[in-house]
Amino acid sequence: MCNYGPRVFHNITTSFSYGKLGFPLYLNPNTSKEHHLAIMENYRYEYETTITPASNLSSNSFLCMENRTQTLKPTQDPAECVKKIKSFMWIYVMVGNIIRGIGETPIMPLGISYIEDFAKSENSPLYIGIIETGKMFGPVTGLLMGSFFARIYVDIGSVDTDDLTITPTDTRWVGAWWIGFLICGGVNILISIPFFFFPKTLPKEGLEDNVDETKKNKVEKYREKSTEEKHEITKDFLPFIKSLFCNKIYMLFILTSVLQANAFTNMFIFLPKYLEQHYGKSTADAVFLLGFYSLPPICVGYLVGGFIMKKFKVTVKKAAYIAFCLSLIDYLLTFCNFLMTCDNFPVTGLTTSYEGVQQPLDVENPVLADCNTRCSCLTKTWDPVCGDNGLVYMSACLAGCEKSVGTGINMVFHNCSCIRSSGNSSAVLGLCDKGRECDSMLQYFLIMSAINSLIFSLSAIPGYMVLLRCIKSEEKSLGIGLHTFSMRVFAGIPAPVYFGALIDRTCLHWGTLKCGEPGACRMYDINSFRRIYFGVPAAQRGSGYLPAFFILMLVRKLQLPGDVASLETEPAEMKLTEKESECMDVHRSPELENGGEVKTKL
Repeated sequence: MCNYGPRVFHNITTSFSYGKLGFPLYLNPNTSKEHHLAIMENYRYEYETTITPASNLSSNSFLCMENRTQTLKPTQDPAECVKKIKSFMWIYVMVGNIIRGIGETPIMPLGISYIEDFAKSENSPLYIGIIETGKMFGPVTGLLMGSFFARIYVDIGSVDTDDLTITPTDTRWVGAWWIGFLICGGVNILISIPFFFFPKTLPKEGLEDNVDETKKNKVEKYREKSTEEKHEITKDFLPFIKSLFCNKIYMLFILTSVLQANAFTNMFIFLPKYLEQHYGKSTADAVFLLGFYSLPPICVGYLVGGFIMKKFKVTVKKAAYIAFCLSLIDYLLTFCNFLMTCDNFPVTGLTTSYEGVQQPLDVENPVLADCNTRCSCLTKTWDPVCGDNGLVYMSACLAGCEKSVGTGINMVFHNCSCIRSSGNSSAVLGLCDKGRECDSMLQYFLIMSAINSLIFSLSAIPGYMVLLRCIKSEEKSLGIGLHTFSMRVFAGIPAPVYFGALIDRTCLHWGTLKCGEPGACRMYDINSFRRIYFGVPAAQRGSGYLPAFFILMLVRKLQLPGDVASLETEPAEMKLTEKESECMDVHRSPELENGGEVKTKL
């Protein structure tokens, strides 16, 4: 959450409320109090339910009633309803992400290129590992903070929480996620202040310790040459692009990164939903588990990987093999996740019959039964209750309950004709617990996720150094930027769209919006969900190892930096064949123009 980039909030007054999406609605102090309340009422989050505060306290219209002649909610013209709730607040989200992208540019790619050019060659992997660890600190903090705020109702302060009939474990619950954006926006503004005091230029690390004046002059001349080339970036843009496109290792690396990024983006974004549906966890718990078990091991892996590269002065060839082998081990271990499964929630009319017998999901199961046909229930509603027989019913009416006791989330339903048990045929709001066996499976899944995250991050720094060292110094900024651009455009944008569409195909019951249109999915077939959630990323990652294998073959044939020791302060470039040199005919450093090959250790 905290890594979303700075967001500046102007003209925030003390008189505002937050709507169903959590965006500020600025109110004019000259308008009446009644008008303010009307605006707040229109934009307040309203979850799908048949139990309203009025019926909760005084009426039983949501229970089993014979010969019901009125609907539970007043009808409304769909066109007018859609027009009333239509919002353009998504524009703020789009603008915020544009600002985020602009704010990330000085760090990625320019920051990485700066470190690679001005740090000792053997130190840059460790520095980049520290940078990547710092980037993970933001998501870890944001997820932990988001887990806390997800337990707070989104319209806190404007609704009476005692009237709520849902808990944070319910799929209809929306937490106060907007608080995190306010906090992170303020923190980002404070953190950005020290950047204004950075000097315009920094000395190259290790230059002051080099007693060889000749080498010092050579490096100084090369730096001046690089500065002149940066001023001519507009003229050299097309030649640099041509040079990068002719770099086989670089293009194969982009292809591998795009395929891998598709897989990781899909798994990371939909992991909370998977934990909710598969293991019965609330959104807050799912976000906390994601931040606690997945991201800290990644931080450790980045640091350890960078330290190993520095300590043992790993060459580019060895780094390529290390990255490939570790990533392959991580990939093979992910198949163990197919075994850590739980059963579907026993929901009558969806996954089980009213007798408690599991039903096939490929055929439509009857929602009504002999025990509730007399109740005149709405069949598309979603107000789940858990009977004392261990079965879930989509509403108290469909459970045949005729009496309720208590208010809010403490309501208990009695005299439920569909609940056949040795008890008093009662039910409570919410889904039933999945049991200890499912909790054990969750623990195994989280431990395996931590191991996979650690192994993956150990391979990340060696692999990234292969990318940095396979392109020439003057092309690094453009090369890293094009690499990041490719992952965002071909993975970050389309991946959630098509993966979400695939997951939607496993939905068993759709919710209903205020205007009567289909809303969010309330219940999934978790077996199909699991196969898509792990199967599609596995196919994407598996296909990504084909170009990675070709990278290993090319690395073996080419003379790469780090294979032969040389001047450490000079930039590292790989030895090119005559054909590749013609394809990459761009400005070169004085050393390369004289035919000398610059080879350094990482």
